[in-house]
Amino acid sequence: MVFSRSLDVNASPGRDVRPSDDALDGLAGALHLDGDERRHLFDLARAARRPVQARPYRSAERAPESAWRLLHVMATPGLVLGRHLDVLAWNPLAEALLGDPADRPPADRNMVSVLFREPEARMLCPGWESMARQYVAMLRGAVADDPDHPRATALVGELSIHSAAFRRLWARHDVRENVHGTTLFQHPEVGGITLDWDTYPLPGNPGPVLLVFTAEPGTTDAERLQLLASLRATRDTATRRPTADDVRPRPA
Repeated sequence: MVFSRSLDVNASPGRDVRPSDDALDGLAGALHLDGDERRHLFDLARAARRPVQARPYRSAERAPESAWRLLHVMATPGLVLGRHLDVLAWNPLAEALLGDPADRPPADRNMVSVLFREPEARMLCPGWESMARQYVAMLRGAVADDPDHPRATALVGELSIHSAAFRRLWARHDVRENVHGTTLFQHPEVGGITLDWDTYPLPGNPGPVLLVFTAEPGTTDAERLQLLASLRATRDTATRRPTADDVRPRPA
């Protein structure tokens, strides 16, 4: 369901509107909201109730050291994404599948920004529209708890200015949390490859998530994923190129 009938949780001048949980439950039922949309409604209400001075400290996001180690031993594409879908860490297979995040400045290493601002993303993903909808819904869910976060403000503002497609999907007010799905990639080296993708929460409040792409064992997709890994390994052996570890932030 499209969550287009959002609650106005901001009080007008001279009014202090603080809807109770029972009232929010009633509204969610009347609007037939699903689980993710209901949580989004409550997050918006709680954010409006919270005093400005009580908002959490916004520290710089980093991938946990254990996440880097996990990515290093994974035999499938994986990335660590921050709360606004910034790419914090990745492994060589993710580079082979999606391109190398190190080719972009850190501020531009964002999954939503890449989807909407780089033409290559549409060529790589024939199902671009579906994936873009899901990622925008993830971003909206992340923004709900802290809508004034500088990164959220900058990212949504920049994409709204530069992408009509983003404006269209953002206006749908879809909201999702831990998203999973299936995507067909049209890769220039191995051809069509269909991969399932899932997100797994990592430590933190809120913490980053691990995004993993997998292929069903015994399928042509699994064979093509293995071929992609072999091509990447051969290329790395022939020409020593920077890897994810080369741009890995080191503890202070």
